[in-house]
Amino acid sequence: MEPRATSSAAAPLRRQFHVLVGVTGSVAALKLPLLVSKLLDIPDMWKRRSDPVLHIDLRRWADLMLVAPLDANTLGKVASGICDNLLTCVIRAWDRSKPLLFCPAMNTAMWEHPITEQQVGQLKDFGYIEIPCVAKKLVCGDQGLGAMAEVGTIVGKVKEVLSQGSSQQS
Repeated sequence: MEPRATSSAAAPLRRQFHVLVGVTGSVAALKLPLLVSKLLDIPDMWKRRSDPVLHIDLRRWADLMLVAPLDANTLGKVASGICDNLLTCVIRAWDRSKPLLFCPAMNTAMWEHPITEQQVGQLKDFGYIEIPCVAKKLVCGDQGLGAMAEVGTIVGKVKEVLSQGSSQQS
């Protein structure tokens, strides 16, 4: 028979638990700091510096990062240093000695907006490698630049970059 949990929040837990807190855009998210602080008061919860941090673990694990497709919203976030989700946090923490490839994909009007060229340039300045978008008929019916590069092109570029990296390590 397993021991019963006590009703006291201060009582130590019998085993370590991993609590994942999901937060949405509700105004009630204002209570999150208080909620997390109270959760951390529970004994045996996440308090060790050695506990995993997913975006850091992912950057350590990967030899190359490919962002495909990279939409206009995320392009703007990355170019501005915003990291508000797992993907943008991994990119922000990325080891820039490893390749990061990105494949822009957006509506032609968005692609042709002057800010897009600046944002793509910013990512290139970070040392990231663009796999350029292509012109074709988009899902919305528009014709022009903005479609993500073809899968074969993307895979070929990944192979090329990985082979360059392995030849440099030899």
